Amino acid sequence: MTQAYAEALTDQLDGSDPVTRLRREALARFTAAGYPTTRNEDWRFTPITSIAQTKWKLDAGRLAKPVTPESTAPFLVNRGTWTTLVFVNGRFDARLSHRPRPTPGVTVETLAEALGADPALLGSSTATPFAPLNSACALDGVVVRVSADVAVADPIQFLYLSTPEAEGCVVHVRNVLRIGPGARAQFIESYAGLAPAVSFTNAVTEVSVGDGAWVEHSRIQRESENAYHIGLTEVEQGRDSHYRSFTLAMGGAIARHDLRARLGGQNVETLLYGLYLGQGTQLVDNHTTIFHDHPNCRSWEVYKGILDDNCRAVFNGKVFVTPEAQKTDAKQTNRNLLLSAGAKVDTKPQLEIFADDVKCTHGATVGRLDPIAAFYLQSRGIPRGEAQRLLIYAFAAEVVNEVASTPVREALDRLVLERLR
Repeated sequence: MTQAYAEALTDQLDGSDPVTRLRREALARFTAAGYPTTRNEDWRFTPITSIAQTKWKLDAGRLAKPVTPESTAPFLVNRGTWTTLVFVNGRFDARLSHRPRPTPGVTVETLAEALGADPALLGSSTATPFAPLNSACALDGVVVRVSADVAVADPIQFLYLSTPEAEGCVVHVRNVLRIGPGARAQFIESYAGLAPAVSFTNAVTEVSVGDGAWVEHSRIQRESENAYHIGLTEVEQGRDSHYRSFTLAMGGAIARHDLRARLGGQNVETLLYGLYLGQGTQLVDNHTTIFHDHPNCRSWEVYKGILDDNCRAVFNGKVFVTPEAQKTDAKQTNRNLLLSAGAKVDTKPQLEIFADDVKCTHGATVGRLDPIAAFYLQSRGIPRGEAQRLLIYAFAAEVVNEVASTPVREALDRLVLERLR
């Protein structure tokens, strides 16, 4: 399969310009490492044979038929006023996007527009085996730069749509979000499918949070349950910064997201919230890693799963505390609600602590609906099915309510309610 990529990328890899050189180097790294297998500790619960053995076609964007604005509306939190970039099968669609008059200190571009002037946007990450492949193949994505002390009034949203023409195709997208010192910004990163196509999305998002900056980043994945999705989010935080993440995973036959946050200065705060809803035979995998490298930092992580039918979930949360990171306050929680006898979860919270003056806790729970609570609601005249939905919604609402942006929180709340119905 790696040879097939090399052959398919002949045109992209033929040249001596900086972008082409970076792509060749990235493909060489991927070829040397290959696809991960279950012998790899980080992938032992997530077999990807179906991805590795498929000869995916590249650049599905050239195959896409026109998409109407009405088709994109259900997947956007705001339509018409916020800065919105829409990509169809990995290709930017200006007709469906909204790019208002530029705000001083804020630059929003596509990767295709920005790459020539800054080849380093392709990155060199090897955090996951799929990251070098993304560097070699990514043709488009979002590049946002916010200057120091600039507060962006409204969230910036970017949506990646898969259409029926994406059948048998792979799309590699790369997003780069650079937030300057003292700035404030909110982002909504969404992936959705318009048809039950068997497609593959390989997404990488790099977030740089400057000293004293504040960022909220919501990531929504609701692609076809026949699709495959592998995502990586890497966050670098400066001193006194705040990063708040919310991830919602509902789609994909196999959906994996790695979230890695490095606290690169003192007095940093990192909040990671996640909700995954699985049904059928889906496999949903969340791997998080928080690096505490400096003293007086705080991290708080809560991930919840609601699993039905014969689906399977994986949660692996790691917190590393270096000897220098004294006065660290780190809390990690994973809770899972199983709605059927066939649902299963593999959960593994981890702490690696090399400092002695810290407050670090972790925990995981797996259980079913409380029959006493359900009986109480039924005794008050609420039908059995509605009582169960209320309890499930209350379980999910704890993490959804942590989203700071009111319109984003309300949109996520509606989305969860619709899924539970």
